[in-house]
Amino acid sequence: MTPQAPTNLVSKPGTVYLVGAGPGDPGLITVTGRDLLCRADAVVYDALANPALLAHAPATARRLDVGKRARHHKLTQDQTNQLLLDLAREGLMVVRLKGGDPYLFGRGAEECAFLAAHGVRCEVVPGVTAGIAGPATAGIPVTHRKTASTVTIVTGHEDPTKGHTSVDYAGLAALIGTGGTACFYMGVGRLPAIAAALTAQGLSADTPAAAVQWGTLPRQRSVRGTLATLSGAVIAQGLGAPAIIVVGAVAALTDPGLDFFTDRPLFGVRVLVTRTRHQASELSAQLQAAGAQVIEAPTLELVPPADWDVVDAALDRLAHPPADGGYRWLVLTSVNAVDTLADRLHATGHDARALAGVRLAVVGQATADALHARLAVRADLQPPRFTAAALAQAMADAGGLSGARCLLLRADIARPGLPAALTRAGARVDEVVAYETRPPAAMDPDALDALRAGAVDWVTFTSSSTARNLYRLLGADAALLSGVKTASIGPATTETVRTLGLGPTVQAAASTLDALVASLVQAHGPAPG
Repeated sequence: MTPQAPTNLVSKPGTVYLVGAGPGDPGLITVTGRDLLCRADAVVYDALANPALLAHAPATARRLDVGKRARHHKLTQDQTNQLLLDLAREGLMVVRLKGGDPYLFGRGAEECAFLAAHGVRCEVVPGVTAGIAGPATAGIPVTHRKTASTVTIVTGHEDPTKGHTSVDYAGLAALIGTGGTACFYMGVGRLPAIAAALTAQGLSADTPAAAVQWGTLPRQRSVRGTLATLSGAVIAQGLGAPAIIVVGAVAALTDPGLDFFTDRPLFGVRVLVTRTRHQASELSAQLQAAGAQVIEAPTLELVPPADWDVVDAALDRLAHPPADGGYRWLVLTSVNAVDTLADRLHATGHDARALAGVRLAVVGQATADALHARLAVRADLQPPRFTAAALAQAMADAGGLSGARCLLLRADIARPGLPAALTRAGARVDEVVAYETRPPAAMDPDALDALRAGAVDWVTFTSSSTARNLYRLLGADAALLSGVKTASIGPATTETVRTLGLGPTVQAAASTLDALVASLVQAHGPAPG
């Protein structure tokens, strides 16, 4: 008789992937690393892995923080090794997300060897390392055809003054002195000792040197000097870990164009974004591309209506117009309405052909783009201005509204102006709630901490409900907004923001995310440098 395997073990262990998370900017993870995150059953991540990357993992994936940082370990290395082994033995696909590159001062080789010794397959996905990326975004190329032909990666974590240092400071000083570059990881706390060790080996105290903290992120800061002056400059500017120390002639380069990263118009500006979690990413991406440090504070959650009967009946009328006539117009005022339309057409066995007999009116370029992306359909009408009157007038000018039956897919809290304007123009309007909005249960804790610390320069409002909900979520802390500049996406939102006593400081020239970002850029002034 064949013995039965224990019921608490799977027959085949899962695979562990050591994935380099990159230097900080979540966009610098590799395509392979991102794709593995999208399929992960469990993600085990370090302190230096950007938490934003966790959004790629499925909602059902376990997220386990083992964040190791000097003197603040959540798990020991042995405990982390055992955790990875236990997860794999459950048959899970495990992503071990490590800052930078897994094999560069990350103990990735130890984790891989431990797993292999216990029969678990481990694969490594290299990552962009901070020692090259951080200096690059600070305007420092670690090699240069005319200046530096070698680069040496060095740990600064060990004490160079101890009697048995494993770093060859004599050889390192010789390399730097003859046109090389040294990049020290984890060395900002031992910078004076590192400088002393290099100069003791004959390297000039006037050798250029730089420190880059939080490289590739909007909060990046850097200072330059020499081996003799850098430590004092770091202290004066308050730089700390995590930072890369660069020593060599390249640290003095100031060629035009090298400082591209900090030359962006909103570099370092701290912006609080208030939208739904899904929509915030669109605005956040544009702000981050302009250099801003984004803090997301979702003030809306989208939920489906209590039942789909009314929506589905309206869409069936679109697909199969009754004898007394179907809809002449379908009006979509948001990307969310387009998403509901596409999802419910699919759920009820229909597709874009159901829209063949109706004209499509949309508000905003984002809505038009979503309609084309989701259903491969182009809008028949898009008014130049985002107002109820403008849309109603444009529809009337496009063939008249008298007696026309219009379907308006909207949110439960949509303003009454649009259906009222259409009705005044002679239309028969069927308002159907396509999605409902709810405020979150509580204010995002990170956003609240940032406001309390005075670490927010701007707040963006993309609808009246985002402004009202933020005000309610803050409660007694609403006074924290008194010293913060605000940006509104359009007239209706501005009216609400003014009623709440929150400004706005600026209003977008058009009711689009592009225009909203442009209003911040214009208000902030020219880029630094």
